[in-house]
Amino acid sequence: MSRVLRELIEAVVLASLVFMVIQTSIRNFKVDGSSMDPTLEHGQFLMVNKLVYLQLDMDRLSRIVPFWHVDQSSNRFPIHPPQRREIIVFHFPRDTSKDFVKRVIGLPGEKVELRDGLVFINDRLLQESYITTPYDSTMAPLILDNDEYFVMGDNRRSSNDSRMWGPVPESHLLGKVWFVYWPFSGLQVLNALPWGATQTLR
Repeated sequence: MSRVLRELIEAVVLASLVFMVIQTSIRNFKVDGSSMDPTLEHGQFLMVNKLVYLQLDMDRLSRIVPFWHVDQSSNRFPIHPPQRREIIVFHFPRDTSKDFVKRVIGLPGEKVELRDGLVFINDRLLQESYITTPYDSTMAPLILDNDEYFVMGDNRRSSNDSRMWGPVPESHLLGKVWFVYWPFSGLQVLNALPWGATQTLR
C-alpha cells in the first residue's frame, strides 16, 4: 500500500471517528413556539450538550469490570444529572417522535406543588427570576419517582408541560441547552461541539 493511500485511509477513519464523537456529544435544535419566552424565542437555533447527561449502566459495567460491584441495577450519570433550573431537551413522553425544550423544576424524589402561580418544592417556595409574566396556576402535590423530572416552560401561560402530562422519565432525556447560536442578535450562553440534523422543539 502506498504512503499516500495509507494517509488517505487514516484521514478518512479519523474524520469518521470525529464525526461520531460529535454526533454523540452535541446536536443543534430549532425552537418552535413560545413556551420558553422570553428566555428562548420561536425560530431560534440551539446547541445542545448531549454528553453531559450520558448514562452508564452500572449493572452491566459490574459484569465487565473485575471487582466492580453495585448494590442494585441502575444507571448513573458520570458527569452529572439534570439540575434544577437547567434548560433541557427531551423526548415528549406522550409521543417520543417529538422533542421538547423546558426548564427543570422538580428533581427525582421531590414533592412539587403549585399554589396560585407559585412553585413549592418540598413545601418551600422556589424563587424563579426568569418568570416575567404573572400567571395563575394551581396543582395538587405530586411526588416524583426516583427517575422522574418535573419540567415547565418559562412562559407559564402558554406552555404544554408537566402540569398537563406529568413528569419526564430519565430515559427520555436528550441533553442540556448550551447556547443560542442563531440569529446572531440573540446569541447567548444558557448553560455553562459540531453539527447534526436540526430538530424542531416545542
